[in-house]
Amino acid sequence: MRKPFDAADSLISRAGEDCDFRERLLARPKETIEAEFGVKMAEGHEIHVHEDTYAATHLVLPPRSKFTEAEREEARTGAASLDFLRRTMHDPAPPLRPPVVQGEIVPKAAATAEALAIAGREAIRRGLDFLESTIDENGAWHCIRFNVADPDIPRHFERPPFVSAFCVLALECCGEARARAICAATRAYLVDTVEYPGLWRYYRHLPRDLDSTALCSLVLDTHPWILLGRNVPQILANRDEEGRFMTWVLEDDEPDVVSPFRIEADPVVNANVIAYLGDHPETRDARRWLEALMSEGDLAGSSKWYPDEIAVCYAAARAMVRARPALERLRPVLAERILGLRDDEGGFGNVLQTAQAVSALHHAGRLDGIDAKRLVEMFTGSQHEDGSWPELLAFGDQTLKWGAVGRIGHGSESVTTAFCIEALERLLEILQA
Repeated sequence: MRKPFDAADSLISRAGEDCDFRERLLARPKETIEAEFGVKMAEGHEIHVHEDTYAATHLVLPPRSKFTEAEREEARTGAASLDFLRRTMHDPAPPLRPPVVQGEIVPKAAATAEALAIAGREAIRRGLDFLESTIDENGAWHCIRFNVADPDIPRHFERPPFVSAFCVLALECCGEARARAICAATRAYLVDTVEYPGLWRYYRHLPRDLDSTALCSLVLDTHPWILLGRNVPQILANRDEEGRFMTWVLEDDEPDVVSPFRIEADPVVNANVIAYLGDHPETRDARRWLEALMSEGDLAGSSKWYPDEIAVCYAAARAMVRARPALERLRPVLAERILGLRDDEGGFGNVLQTAQAVSALHHAGRLDGIDAKRLVEMFTGSQHEDGSWPELLAFGDQTLKWGAVGRIGHGSESVTTAFCIEALERLLEILQA
């Protein structure tokens, strides 16, 4: 059963009408909520239900901030400090490795679907070997912050919660035990980084944002704050006059470093929020805007945070299946848009773009429109010896025009590897059918 939009209000309403349910909710709150919504909530988080009476009133205080006042002040005032930015990120990253040199891919008659499926499964396992070697002891995924215009500007590792959620949502489709273990470790990391009532930020010196919040909430869908929709009111309050979701959650006493021209409604961010909130009246205006953009608009350059049309289609396709039936009318539109982006080799650009295109076509039900054998060979042929796939631009501010210094990109071999594993899982479903 999919939980209602206002889960907490739904529980309170039922408790007011059903005395037996009320008693169960008071005596065994966690088990009762799990049974009501057909879910298993995350371990290690207690649920307490209190009943107001005519002689006793309960006032619930939110948890204290995770940050000291000094840390909060540093975040508020340190955005212009290069030293603060250095400490926000981590160790210097190594130089970009060149991609695997790959000749023209010509499907071999002898390469049966069975043989390719075996090769694809082995590539997935090698990819998991690599991921296990790079994800840190806390379950955090590493990304690399680099300059799009000038490769000589120093590169740095970073591990914001957004990156971990971004990658785990791709890896979740992999049934390998090691993939499940990676996802479990990453969920624990995301729990450690959540801020009440269920919001996340990319860097400490930035405001909280809806892109990070939506993706992390999708991963932590059984966390009580998320299950009960504690963050929903703030998400809904962050809409513009047209009902579209704005990226930044700007609040008093928070870092104020987002210039007015960067306060925007982004199609990928809106797709991610819709994927989390689902098919509800409160998302209708954003859905209509996204549908119109996908059906009639020019997707090239439509996102301020993601680099290409395929990234937009990938997010919209994920929202389509997670918020079903909210975006169902986009199914044929998405498929045709993606298939129209194929290159002469049957791919969709670089290996990351091709991986996201394959997964989006899977969601749209149109993997029959591609050559699965050829693409499995493409993915297995572009994998490094250590099991990784090449570092590529995955996201970054596409609008900054402050010369070379302002053009920031993000990506890593780990990020690309997660999406390539997802694509191979989708392709193997076709080969083994």
